[in-house]
Amino acid sequence: MENHSLFFLLLWLPWSFFILGDPQLLNSQTQALLQLKKHLEYPKQLDIWYDRRTMFCFLPPSSKVNISCEFHSVTELKIMGDKPSIEVTDFHGFPIPNQTLSVSFSMDSFVTTLTRLTSLKVLSLVSLGIWGPLPNKIHRLSSLECLDLSSNFLFGSIPPKVSTMVKIQTLVLDDNFFNDTVHVFDFTSNLTSLSLKNNKLKQGPLDFSSLTHLKVLDLSGNRLYSHLPTIPKGLIMVSLNRNSFNGEIPTQYTLLTHLQHLDISFNSLIRIPPASLFSFPNISSLNLASNMLSGSLGYYNLTCGNNLEFVDISDNRLTGSLPSCLNSESGNKVVNFSGNCLSIDHHHQHPLSYCRDEVHKDQSTQNANGLGVSISLIVGIVVIIVLLGIAFVIICRHYCHRRISEQHLLHKSVHENSATGFSSEILNNARYISETTKLGTQSLPPCRSFTLEELNQATNNFDNSAFLGEGSYGKLYKGRLEGGSQVAIRCLPTTKKYWIRNLKLRLDMLAKIRHPHLVAILGHCIEVKQDDGCVNRVFLVYEYIPNGNFRSYLSENCVGEVLNWSERLAVLIGVCKAVQFLHTGVIPGFFHNRLKTNNILLNEHRMAKLNDYGLSIISEETNNNCKVKGEDPKSWQMTRLEDDVYSFGLILLETMIGPSLAAKKEGTLRDELLSFSGGIIPSIFHAN
Repeated sequence: MENHSLFFLLLWLPWSFFILGDPQLLNSQTQALLQLKKHLEYPKQLDIWYDRRTMFCFLPPSSKVNISCEFHSVTELKIMGDKPSIEVTDFHGFPIPNQTLSVSFSMDSFVTTLTRLTSLKVLSLVSLGIWGPLPNKIHRLSSLECLDLSSNFLFGSIPPKVSTMVKIQTLVLDDNFFNDTVHVFDFTSNLTSLSLKNNKLKQGPLDFSSLTHLKVLDLSGNRLYSHLPTIPKGLIMVSLNRNSFNGEIPTQYTLLTHLQHLDISFNSLIRIPPASLFSFPNISSLNLASNMLSGSLGYYNLTCGNNLEFVDISDNRLTGSLPSCLNSESGNKVVNFSGNCLSIDHHHQHPLSYCRDEVHKDQSTQNANGLGVSISLIVGIVVIIVLLGIAFVIICRHYCHRRISEQHLLHKSVHENSATGFSSEILNNARYISETTKLGTQSLPPCRSFTLEELNQATNNFDNSAFLGEGSYGKLYKGRLEGGSQVAIRCLPTTKKYWIRNLKLRLDMLAKIRHPHLVAILGHCIEVKQDDGCVNRVFLVYEYIPNGNFRSYLSENCVGEVLNWSERLAVLIGVCKAVQFLHTGVIPGFFHNRLKTNNILLNEHRMAKLNDYGLSIISEETNNNCKVKGEDPKSWQMTRLEDDVYSFGLILLETMIGPSLAAKKEGTLRDELLSFSGGIIPSIFHAN
């Protein structure tokens, strides 16, 4: 019998090590942890992470750091820092000494390192001074069940890709600076707890009804507006206080029979609160304070749930008598009702006339504000568009005649001195681009030629994951150069044949254009066919502008925050400066720049940068094939100033009304503009 026991013991021991986990982590996991320590700039609590020989899985847990492992991999990582964001009231997206990590910290690289911990189920990184937008690649942590990044300096929007993390159950992003949008989690998930309190979120109507497993929802301390969100019936705790929610409490809230805690205080809610809120079987805490609730609670035969312990209806516009179940003498409830107009003596109540006057005042203010905003908006939009349109036409006309004569002189010089259509003097002369413009773009690297191998490496052989979209000028890819800088790469397919020398001269001239409101061309690559030596494809390498295009910020359905009118005006002024420079700051000028809201990109400071400009000089429509040895400059130089003027007018219209009209025909646009502005603006389009 002893021999059998010894045999089973020896057989079990090796398997026990496998089940309980080898103390040695995989090498990739160890490297990732040490790299995270470096990203976090070596905080004191990670001093025990010495080197690769550290037994990470056997480090004693503490209130600051805890690691759990299974099968050679990290499954739980918790780090608590000493840089809470609650001490900072305003954050503008730049590092703060002694509060955030330094300027060299990269949120994108940090998350990339985190994704190497492929088995991670619990991740908690709190008060570490992490700053920057939360990148979409966070969804690669597909095994995560709990994510807590609270009390840091994260800003921007919550990545839409979070909705693909189907295993996540708890998401906590409290005490950050998210300031764009709450992504609507429109999928069936296991999410049970969602907490986004104390951010600067602003989006309007929200719908969380698809989160059928959700038990805890906390959106308190934000700037959310419009009506209260639609929420699932199974919720137990709901905190929506300290926002700007308005309107009545939805009837859907009367179906939340599992509620134990509801806090919707410090909003702008109106009318009588539903009586069922007080009588839910499990409700223990109900806070309706500091709203504009009005009417008499005595109107209902109001009853209170057996578990109700705390009620706050103070600082509203409530009238009548206090229901008996809310009387302080009934049970052990704590009831706050001061600051109303209830018929109770000596409890800090206003006279009845106060509440009636306040209710009428609130209604009048809301009606007046709505009408005033509508009128001001229409008048302001018309005035701005008229002024911008007139200014644009005056500026263009002022320079048009002078530039036409200069271009005629230039054409004569070109014919006399160069068979290719460009003189070396033009290409190399310092007056080619104004000195003032150079000062605004000195931080950009000089233009250079790229090899096809470099572009293949930057885009992982033009993989679909790098694909950004396709337009009239070909496909666009996102890439990362060897030095780490991000770029956008435009592939221009060619169906006609070009002389390489002529094409390179055109590309060199285009690449020398630098202006603060133009997306800079950093280089180009020409792919040549082996059989006939003509050009097969042309690649343009641009600086990467990360925040999308102007059009995406004009719609109410956009992912980010919709631009207000002052921000839209700043974008339009930037486009005007860019177009003026293309027309008059370059010899010869660039016209027919295909101005569209999709081609206006916004950088991290929301400064407008025009993209895909000047490509008419190398596009299919303006080139001859390579059988023609000489080229007339008129074949590439577009002198129709009206093209850009008219296109800018359409941008003005889209800025005013929204992108939904962009697909309509010109006649329809003119008719709508005519009816909108009384015929003032359409005359601008016919002026030329």
